[in-house]
Amino acid sequence: MPDAQQPRTGSSPSGAGEGRRRRRRALHATAWAVSGVVVLGAGGAGYLYHRFNANIHSVDIDGALGTHRPAKLGNGSMDILVLGSDSRSGANRVYGHDSGTARSDTAMVVHLAKGHRTASVVSIPRDTLVDRPACTGAKGAAEPAQQQVMFNSAYETGGPACAVKTVEQLTGLRMDHYIEVDFTGFKNLVNALGGVPLTTTKAIHDDKSHLSLAAGSHTLDGDQALGLVRTRHGVADGSDLGRIQLQQAFIKALIHRVGGLGLFTNPEKLFSVADTATKAVTTDTGLGSVNKLMGLAQSVQHLRPDHVHMVTLPVRYDPADHNRVEPIQAQAARVWAALRADKPIPSDATKGSVAEREKAGKVVGTSSSAPR
Repeated sequence: MPDAQQPRTGSSPSGAGEGRRRRRRALHATAWAVSGVVVLGAGGAGYLYHRFNANIHSVDIDGALGTHRPAKLGNGSMDILVLGSDSRSGANRVYGHDSGTARSDTAMVVHLAKGHRTASVVSIPRDTLVDRPACTGAKGAAEPAQQQVMFNSAYETGGPACAVKTVEQLTGLRMDHYIEVDFTGFKNLVNALGGVPLTTTKAIHDDKSHLSLAAGSHTLDGDQALGLVRTRHGVADGSDLGRIQLQQAFIKALIHRVGGLGLFTNPEKLFSVADTATKAVTTDTGLGSVNKLMGLAQSVQHLRPDHVHMVTLPVRYDPADHNRVEPIQAQAARVWAALRADKPIPSDATKGSVAEREKAGKVVGTSSSAPR
């Protein structure tokens, strides 16, 4: 299978310079949006700042988990658990019905190394069998620990705090922050950006996620983007592992899209993106304000895209149920040990993982130009 189309940066010095400028804009996009809100406030529209601040929903992870947690690394590095929720409550009812609970549809541990100039991102398949620690349930009842349950059931059992506690037990890493996005928030953010350009190397059709894409270049709207990051049956062997590769590719496409919008020169677009983005996320209280989010964004302003390493937790199919996967313990231990030591993940730590087979069959890539 041919490689997916890559962004065109040009071969001339001016083209290379433009490519570097676009990458810098992509990395600063979040800081732009939040800083723009502050500028608007200083110009006499301070209510906008307070509006965006009020949009952000936060949960007190530290208060829920107490002190029995891994120690912070203490060297300026940072670990963030990013979850996508599959809740069908509220506006998400259009995506189906549930029993009143939700699970984590997507899970990524983002490790920002000391200085925040390099980062490692580890995707945890939702079907990974893990030992879940004792948690407090949604109604305050104690939920005993369970062995060999699906990773995404932790969120269903005890919400964000239980998901964080499970990840900390799995990795030995203290999660400094937590960020969650649900279906509707994700869709609305993509629409606020005017869609996200993406190229497919082959057709993707999945009735269950309502996605139908021919091979070629597209600008995905919110519904199509949501279908892409949710599809399991339209690519590879229909497992969660193929979907993770699509999710990681879409993140890169999203960065390229945001970088080309010129938010500071378009106040209407700036307002739309900032308003939608702050409504789309749930964070821990440590990130639960515009100023705190701006501080995080500013801390990664020198992080270059080619210094972000994305992998999937090394796993194998569970012998008793090929719809589940289990960590390859020795290799998973190397991944988490590298992050605890604030070092790059060894290149051979994921060798032999079934997730690597999905990566070899890449079906999407970014596109450098599309309608705005």
